[in-house]
Amino acid sequence: MRVCRDKGGNGLSRDIDLHMHSTASDGTDRPDELIGHVKEAGVRTFALTDHDTIRGAMEVMRLLEEGRKRGEEEPEFFRGIEFSCLTAGEHPFKCHLLGYQYDPTDEMFQAALKLDHDRRLQKTESRLAYLKDKGYDLTQEEVDWIHGLESPGKPHLGHLLLKHGYAENLQAAINLVRCREKIETRIPVRTAMEGILSSGGVPVWAHPLGGEGEKHLSQEEFERRLCYMLGQGGPEPAILGLECWYSRYDEEEIAFLLKEADKHGLLVSGGSDYHGSRKNIAIGELNAFGRPVGHEQLSLLSELRKRK
Repeated sequence: MRVCRDKGGNGLSRDIDLHMHSTASDGTDRPDELIGHVKEAGVRTFALTDHDTIRGAMEVMRLLEEGRKRGEEEPEFFRGIEFSCLTAGEHPFKCHLLGYQYDPTDEMFQAALKLDHDRRLQKTESRLAYLKDKGYDLTQEEVDWIHGLESPGKPHLGHLLLKHGYAENLQAAINLVRCREKIETRIPVRTAMEGILSSGGVPVWAHPLGGEGEKHLSQEEFERRLCYMLGQGGPEPAILGLECWYSRYDEEEIAFLLKEADKHGLLVSGGSDYHGSRKNIAIGELNAFGRPVGHEQLSLLSELRKRK
């Protein structure tokens, strides 16, 4: 686990992080551990945006409320989620949609979660059958553990394969999980957008130039995709924000995204994509060049505070 505690020349602390993951999805920190690491890093405002589940976010809310009742000073928190999506149309593409400050009881939001969960379970069953057919044996206890996860994915199965010595490292183990059967786990981006908006939440396009380990988009391809994302909500914009500040983006990429957000009237967000020990990303790391980001640089914050 890496943290950012230092301050840059402009005196701004790295004390914000609106994109993080816990064991509720594919991170390695339990929600209680994540809170401890957030405090250790000096982060005062954060969001938990687990993949396709809100279990971790609701647990963090509960733990922070208990802390406040005990008189403890707790960081500011926004509940979040990261939906794995697929667009429609002639040139479909994969994307991730962050949702913040949603009403977890909203029917459309719950429907999006259920569709997502059902598809993940279907893909998980296919992967388990594939591994068994290939001779990679897991114990019944391990299979039951996978079934009990809210958001099972390749990393969970990869860790089990690594434990049994079927691979030399986690990435090699994850590669073993990639079965040939094409079962789409991602939900339509419109379903995720409508669920977030219906619940009173704020939809934000996550790492819009590409995430960790992905080839970054050209400006032309980004603009084509942005036109699609903006048009998914009918007469109103479908996304309300862009994750302009991101741990893997350089100065030129962030400047470009900030310009695009301003041009289209979109809220500016920022996050590290912290996964604990799974990725070499520190809490509070919002760019690739070490510049601290102040609260006033993330216009999303003021909008989220209005919706608390």
